[in-house]
Amino acid sequence: MEVNNPLYKNQGIHVVSSIFTIDKGVCKVLLIQRNNEPFKGKWALVGGALYNNEELEEGMMREIKEKTNIENIQLIPSKNYSKVDRSPVMRMIAISYIGIMDIKKANLVTSTLKTQNAAWFSIDNIPELAYDYNEILSDAVELLKTRIVSSDILKSLYPDGFTLPEIQKVYEAILNKELDRRNFRKKMLSLGLIKDTNKLVKFEGNKPAKLYKFKKNSENKNVF
Repeated sequence: MEVNNPLYKNQGIHVVSSIFTIDKGVCKVLLIQRNNEPFKGKWALVGGALYNNEELEEGMMREIKEKTNIENIQLIPSKNYSKVDRSPVMRMIAISYIGIMDIKKANLVTSTLKTQNAAWFSIDNIPELAYDYNEILSDAVELLKTRIVSSDILKSLYPDGFTLPEIQKVYEAILNKELDRRNFRKKMLSLGLIKDTNKLVKFEGNKPAKLYKFKKNSENKNVF
């Protein structure tokens, strides 16, 4: 490596997160409204430039905390984006992540030094975003759909447990399709991913239903 080669200079790294939640049966993603140029006033995914003394996930968590006040969210690597002109300022490589969280535990700040708003948007109603974030979000949604049918990524959404009708609504919201109730119940119980807590709770005012939890260190299996 020739450190003085000009082709090595003026490059940076963006860390970008697509943070999802389920709100009243609708799958939503967290967006922030930029307060600075470039793209001042545009909505964007949560992210920013990586410091040169940070590891990737460390920088991602810092950006999320600074711009939304969210902490302790589990992140999953998504994809990399390397178009030379994806930023008008300088060459920026983007490293993207996805996460999912309980909307009730998101104590959002709506204004920071670099943002003028923060809000949850339905994944079916996304505005034109800054940078190439529409592309990044589209890929993130597809990864989320893949991960919920082959892993326990929803564990962080319901750490205290869930009923089967409740978790079925989450799958339906993310996959954007209706699932047969009996087949869904049979599949979930046969996979060994969840366990009965021996507790009953009411869901949407209906009669009490069993409360389940995802098992710890369960093997990833295809739900569908």
